Amino acid sequence: MKVAIYGQYYQNSTQPIINDIFVFFIKNGVEMIIEADFLVMLHERKIVENEYKTFSSHTELDSSFDMLISIGGDGTILRAATLVRDSGVPILGINAGRLGFLATVQKENIETFMQFVIDKKYTISKRALISLSCTPRNESIEEMNFAMNEITVSRKDTTSMITIETYLNDEYLNSYWADGLIISTPTGSTGYSLSCGGPILTPNVKSLVITPIAPHNLTARPLVVPDETEIRLKVSGREPYYLISLDSRVTSVKNESILILKKNPFQINMIEIPEETFLKTLRKKLLWGEDKRN
Repeated sequence: MKVAIYGQYYQNSTQPIINDIFVFFIKNGVEMIIEADFLVMLHERKIVENEYKTFSSHTELDSSFDMLISIGGDGTILRAATLVRDSGVPILGINAGRLGFLATVQKENIETFMQFVIDKKYTISKRALISLSCTPRNESIEEMNFAMNEITVSRKDTTSMITIETYLNDEYLNSYWADGLIISTPTGSTGYSLSCGGPILTPNVKSLVITPIAPHNLTARPLVVPDETEIRLKVSGREPYYLISLDSRVTSVKNESILILKKNPFQINMIEIPEETFLKTLRKKLLWGEDKRN
């Protein structure tokens, strides 16, 4: 078995996880290829001393890899998705962060779940992405023009709201007067969109969620649309630029630019362990069932 390993370091929580994973994989003869910057950090903190093969770009991940292990939180997995891209290499998230809807394997269960990995007792959950194009061209968007959680437009350098003209398949929907607008995948429905009042979608739902951020008109509610819908946005405001984020990647876009958002042609494969399904994660993270009347 051959695995890529990528991660982030969290004080006092990451080292035991890394030690457990490395010991388990070495014992089971698994070939580990470490993301170059992550390995430098591990050496600097003397968490590992051995030398390993490394990778530093999505071009180095191919079908010879059985999976990519992401050590960190959900944000780490979103960054891991930019390494995997269209290679088809599945991602398994080990949670060293806090909440963790995507990084579902908890540190106290690592050895048990790693055995599932060795025995290939897992399923693949295919996660849809959103792609973005901009007119006029924006070079900072073009290289990585997709998001796994959400694409968000929001105000920049102002406390004034922005106006977001929104069209679905060329039909006018609404002009949102708000702090911003979130276009979320089912995967991202438990993230920023949820905190702004959006609904939770299960990962296999073929839909997108349009969620306004602090809309001036309270009748502007979150809307669920089919994921085959092409969404066109035109943003205007008092400042010459506004912000657009693709997951954690943020750039400035000039007023009156035309944004086209649609379903991305490739998906990200997430590994789902039998004991850590999406529904079990929901119950655990949102404390559903904690009320004794349930």
